[in-house]
Amino acid sequence: MRSLDDLLAEGVSGRRVLLRADLNVPLDKQTREITDDGRIRASLPTLQALRDGGARVVVAAHLGRPKGAPDPQFSLAPVAARLGELLGSTVPLATDVAGEDAKAKVAALADGDVLLLENVRFEAAETSKDDAERRELADRLAALADLYVDDAFGAVHRKHASVFDVAERLPHAAGRLVARELEVLTRLTTDPERPYVVVLGGSKVSDKLAVIEALLPKVDRLLVGGGMCFTFLAAQGHGVGKSLLEADQVDTCRRLLAEAGDRIVLPVDVVCSPEFSADVETTVVPVDAIPDDQMGLDVGPRTVELFGTTLGNAGTVFWNGPMGVFELAPFQDGTRGVARAVSAVAGLSVVGGGDSAAAVRVLGLDEDAYGHISTGGGASLEYLEGRELPGLQVLADGSGL
Repeated sequence: MRSLDDLLAEGVSGRRVLLRADLNVPLDKQTREITDDGRIRASLPTLQALRDGGARVVVAAHLGRPKGAPDPQFSLAPVAARLGELLGSTVPLATDVAGEDAKAKVAALADGDVLLLENVRFEAAETSKDDAERRELADRLAALADLYVDDAFGAVHRKHASVFDVAERLPHAAGRLVARELEVLTRLTTDPERPYVVVLGGSKVSDKLAVIEALLPKVDRLLVGGGMCFTFLAAQGHGVGKSLLEADQVDTCRRLLAEAGDRIVLPVDVVCSPEFSADVETTVVPVDAIPDDQMGLDVGPRTVELFGTTLGNAGTVFWNGPMGVFELAPFQDGTRGVARAVSAVAGLSVVGGGDSAAAVRVLGLDEDAYGHISTGGGASLEYLEGRELPGLQVLADGSGL
């Protein structure tokens, strides 16, 4: 796989570089202001290196899930504005993906300039399962550039036009973020320093089942929190009240508990509430005493202590998924406590993207305290599952060089 440094060594001055970046940031629904610019900031090292090399950078990215047509609520306009602030120069936004306005704006670029194309998912072909449709869009995107750099690790598990098909058409390289993600994930999958502890949270067991199955033979401890823990607790015979429960996964959880022995560590107490609200009264109860009319929305203080003790001597930690509904103040303490325990690990600590990365920033924790904060939640999990990721596969292929 060719690196960005390889590309820079060959010279990019005056050349048009199509950079696939992951700029899929959360926006406030009312103001459309960016609420977490972490992914934009993560794209800067590769972007700045290309600018410093004199490249004319054309950035392709997606935002949200528009239905294959222009939709103002998913426009990248706020991203272009924030990117310009961070770079200290104006970043114009093309009004289309690879149409007449994109072509005109690319033609006007000078060395070191940056242009952001409009949301690539405004084109239905971007995510199409029809190879011919994707290739037609890839042809138009490739015509805008001389070289291609993929720095969108969060999208490499998708066989999309801007991720897979364009790389088949242009000389290509992996950006700095993709290279760093691969370096870290390789350490997690090949020879992690022991004890190797994985912390999984989030809503549903079904979303994490494949990665649980893949990781269990490799880890020393698997700590389970978030909404998914209640299906495991039900598998132990506990009543879970109105808590999130995937009844069709109870037998699977029972099997996993039987196979894993004491390597799966579950909460011992939870924070309960009769409703999902920011100003509701809460109670902390043992996991075998959840009231029938209440729901568990966070792990309790004894669980934070238990998980912290387990993490205390870890050599390697991978954390993916919050411990509770951290967006609401009454249910933040579990995620905050576990996040702090992860950050205190002396060995490699990896935050597995998505909601976990957002929680670190929302809760005001020190990002530099972690060994690596991934930008690719789904992609990271699929890599750890051992799946082949199309965006990485095409970068490793020598075609187009």
